[in-house]
Amino acid sequence: MATTRAETGQAPYGSWPSPIDAALVAARDGRPEFLDAVGDEVWWTEPRPEEGGRRALMRLGADRSAPAESVLPPPWNVRNRYIEYGGTPWAGAPRAEGGPLVVFTHFDDQRLYAFAPDDPATPPWPLTPVSAVGGGLRWCDPVLRPSLGVVVCVLEEFTGEGQTDLRRLPVSVPLDGSAAEDRTRVVELTGATHRFVTGPRFSPDGRQAAWLAWDHPSMPWDGSLLRLARVTADGAFTDVRTVAGGPDESVAQVEWAADGSLLFATDRTGWWNVHRLDPASGEPVNLCPRGEEFAGGLWKVGQRWFAPLPSGLVAVVHGLGEMVLGILDPATGELVDAAGPWTEWAPALGVCGTRVTGVATGTRSAFEVVELDTGTGHTRVVGAAHRDPVDPAYYPEPQIRTFSGPGGRDVHAHVYPPHHPDLTAPEGTLPPYVVWVHGGPNSRAPLVLDLEIAYFTSRGIGVAEVNYGGSTGYGREYRNRLREQWGVVDVDDCAAVALALADEGVADRSRLAIRGGSAGGWTGAASITSPAAEGVYACATILYPILDLEGWAEGETHDFESQYLESLIGPLADTRARYRDRSPSRRADRVDAPFLLMAGLDDVICPPVQCDRFVAEVRERAAGAAVGHAYLTFEGEGHGFRRADTIIRAVESELALYIDTFGLDRDDVPPLELHG
Repeated sequence: MATTRAETGQAPYGSWPSPIDAALVAARDGRPEFLDAVGDEVWWTEPRPEEGGRRALMRLGADRSAPAESVLPPPWNVRNRYIEYGGTPWAGAPRAEGGPLVVFTHFDDQRLYAFAPDDPATPPWPLTPVSAVGGGLRWCDPVLRPSLGVVVCVLEEFTGEGQTDLRRLPVSVPLDGSAAEDRTRVVELTGATHRFVTGPRFSPDGRQAAWLAWDHPSMPWDGSLLRLARVTADGAFTDVRTVAGGPDESVAQVEWAADGSLLFATDRTGWWNVHRLDPASGEPVNLCPRGEEFAGGLWKVGQRWFAPLPSGLVAVVHGLGEMVLGILDPATGELVDAAGPWTEWAPALGVCGTRVTGVATGTRSAFEVVELDTGTGHTRVVGAAHRDPVDPAYYPEPQIRTFSGPGGRDVHAHVYPPHHPDLTAPEGTLPPYVVWVHGGPNSRAPLVLDLEIAYFTSRGIGVAEVNYGGSTGYGREYRNRLREQWGVVDVDDCAAVALALADEGVADRSRLAIRGGSAGGWTGAASITSPAAEGVYACATILYPILDLEGWAEGETHDFESQYLESLIGPLADTRARYRDRSPSRRADRVDAPFLLMAGLDDVICPPVQCDRFVAEVRERAAGAAVGHAYLTFEGEGHGFRRADTIIRAVESELALYIDTFGLDRDDVPPLELHG
């Protein structure tokens, strides 16, 4: 039994009692997302783990005096599956009478619906049909055009049963519901000339539209195009052309300013900076040249790192590693940051006159909806306000660190030491540490209050989140370190951080672990099967991972990432041996640490069949020599866990692995049965 506070002021690391339990972690999982303004109101989506993981659509009134309300009851789930990671699932527009009109995608059938929230007698009505072909029809990144009686969005249409049998293009859908049973009523605004597209953004006069596009094998953070078209009086697109971007230039977002200027974030300088398209020369003009990021990886279509204000100022989310909110004056290049305790602003900005609303978090608060009045400089929380569910003295106190990796290269990380308000460990002892690896892999771990991290640190287990080479947030050169080096640079950088903490006398060298989900699961599995990290980790927690590169490249994942490995590993035709050599599924005989493997049975991004094969290979090792392991699967879960009961079991099982492996003195979670 874990030593209690009443017994002593000292207790071994890993044995500390904590009020942060797995149910609390599950209840606080997720954050507000896809925020935007509807007239003077602010709307967003919000997670509901206790309701099967659905996303609720929230509405905050113009005066901000009343709390936000959910406008659609269960089972409405405002989320789409565009490129499987999803994108903006709703749009709204004010009307002269009767309140706003809102359109949204419902996750269960992926149809586009419309409704008038101030007319409760009229339920949402479908706008789009269903299709029995493959994954059907999916709609994303909508823009309402009430004057034309349509909503313009991106259509993802499966043309066969395979995950890559599809087309994507901008379309116009009638708001009267006439296309709900008639696919021919959906107007295609361009041909399917690019594999991937975002939703169009219309100029203030409605005569031009701009959007982003990219093609295999590029990912949007590698190379993408800014497309521009003229819009006819009846809404058709003509004279479509490329005005920025290319195979080695990533355009992450495009918007129109109130004066008709075209603004976009591009990394043509090596950093995602905000540019304006010069109308005379047609060349991009950098509005604020800085060696920091004003955008990020476009994992979800519709993310907004900047938003123009009617005054001509531009709200921007920017930074190096950590992202803060600032107001940019394009005329002078002056940038002034908003005041407040928030260390991370999400790419979700909305503008109401002089007010900018976004989603922000700090190291002492969860993600909240925060509004900045640019006239006064005042910021305030207006929605999803953080409430401490426990004494904040149990929260971790993170450190921003830069470690030295192989060859002396910088490796960025956030270190969360064990922390308890009333307990310390006996003198001369060191804590276990778990290296957390983010997904992506071209993504990053932000500096935030994460109750799942606090779950472990408040029990006396340290956490180190590693933004290894390849992570976004540190410029294109840092991001490009991972090119053809996935399974090498990420593994080496994580091991370098773990061993540095041990060498510094911060962590117990014999009790280091690694954990991650998706691409982080890959790095975890690669780390316990790679000679480069042999003997570093005592155990690993691997969630919904990639384990077989060759299988993943040959049809075992979705279209968006189906050629991602061409840059991460190398061209399959030329480097097939590399695909095989780096895959944990091909190195099961090298597993050198106990592991916990977890997967959702509905995962189409990292399919559980890869986990099945890996476990089978581990169990078919020399008789009786298999390393201890557990394999848990969850029905109804896809890529990433959203249901409260799943999250609870996953968190408690991970702690149970550490109890068993590290020899921790506690019995407050169900034991984990390890095979082998």
